[in-house]
Amino acid sequence: MAYSVGVTDVDAPSAAPRPLAIRMLAEALGSAGLGATVIGSGIMATRLTDDVGVQLLINAVATAAALVVLIVVLGPVSGAHLNPVVTAALAVQRRVPAREILPTVLAQVLGFAAGAVLANLMYGGAAVSISTTVRAEPGLLLGEVVATAGLVAVILTLVARDQQAWVPAAVGLYIGSAYFVTSSTSFANPGITLGRILSDSFAGIAPESAPAFIAAQLVGAAVGVLVVRALLAPSARR
Repeated sequence: MAYSVGVTDVDAPSAAPRPLAIRMLAEALGSAGLGATVIGSGIMATRLTDDVGVQLLINAVATAAALVVLIVVLGPVSGAHLNPVVTAALAVQRRVPAREILPTVLAQVLGFAAGAVLANLMYGGAAVSISTTVRAEPGLLLGEVVATAGLVAVILTLVARDQQAWVPAAVGLYIGSAYFVTSSTSFANPGITLGRILSDSFAGIAPESAPAFIAAQLVGAAVGVLVVRALLAPSARR
């Protein structure tokens, strides 16, 4: 999962951004925190109850709450994208310089991997345990398209309308609800998808399932950008 927003328009004058190294560190730390939350709360949930519905609820509530906190705390530093498709979508809208896409995505992916390792170790497991949970049904992939399209549309619309203050709550509420609305439980994030491979736990995904999930997320992000440009915030077109 995940999510947030860089709010600096590269065409508009603004306060000088933090140094790139500091912003990338913030993205890595935020991604690690989100990854540890998604995986760690999943592990805790399975230890607390055998009811799958309650397990999913615990996972969803923890993830939604963490998103709000991480975005509020790290947003002023790096934008707290915490999601490669969010970074790319913001770049398409000229809210992130194209030259920063690669280092931002790299920081996010490394952070998610570190978060997975941290969660595994906190619960007494091996640092890395490759997931065996296959998620390959066509309906799950459609769910990822829907989840990612909605997430990107929410973020870009709020940014285009200068309602950035709503982003933390909106993203947390969106992901929390999308856990139960979408068939895939709303990964909606290539970075966390890769991180989930490293934990054979409730939130994991088998390596062979990840490429299709990521492809679905990329399609969903493109759909989200198109919807925002055509319908929700036409003024955002450049």
